[in-house]
Amino acid sequence: MHKALAAALVLVAGPVAAAGITIEVEGEAKGTIAIDLFEDVAPGHVAQITELATEGAYDNVVFHRVIEGFMAQTGDVEFGVMGGDMRLAGRGGSERPDLKAEFSDQSFERGVVGMARSQSPDSANSQFFIMFAPAPHLNGQYTVVGEVTAGMDVVDAIKRGAGRGGAVLGQPDVMKKVTVTE
Repeated sequence: MHKALAAALVLVAGPVAAAGITIEVEGEAKGTIAIDLFEDVAPGHVAQITELATEGAYDNVVFHRVIEGFMAQTGDVEFGVMGGDMRLAGRGGSERPDLKAEFSDQSFERGVVGMARSQSPDSANSQFFIMFAPAPHLNGQYTVVGEVTAGMDVVDAIKRGAGRGGAVLGQPDVMKKVTVTE
């Protein structure tokens, strides 16, 4: 295909999803979430997510921070594994290096998936979040990596956390199995 035509198609159709992940959720929420990953928008982040999923690193990782009307966060493969000390969940990442920010003009709308990070824009590693509602204040501040294409009802049912930080108390919902899809 001619390069100009391909570029025009991307502009019209939006981000291209080359790969995706499927998340089997257990807990208060039960079911499957399908996410298309935007390889053209955030290639480094998508590569890290798919590599971690392929290795099974996301299996049995909890949704540790869930804020009503905002987002559900998971992906702490170091401290967020079910059965571990949940007081540490959200403080860890993987053994892989942190990622350089890949900010884009993609908006944080309902169902969009973004990478969590600390104060440094270049500190994303393994944690990600799924939006319950639009959050324009995140635009250009966090890397968009994909969007939910099926199972938003499962996302909506994820156990909510408490307080301003949204820490999930008691038994959090868990990503039982995360697989890469084409």
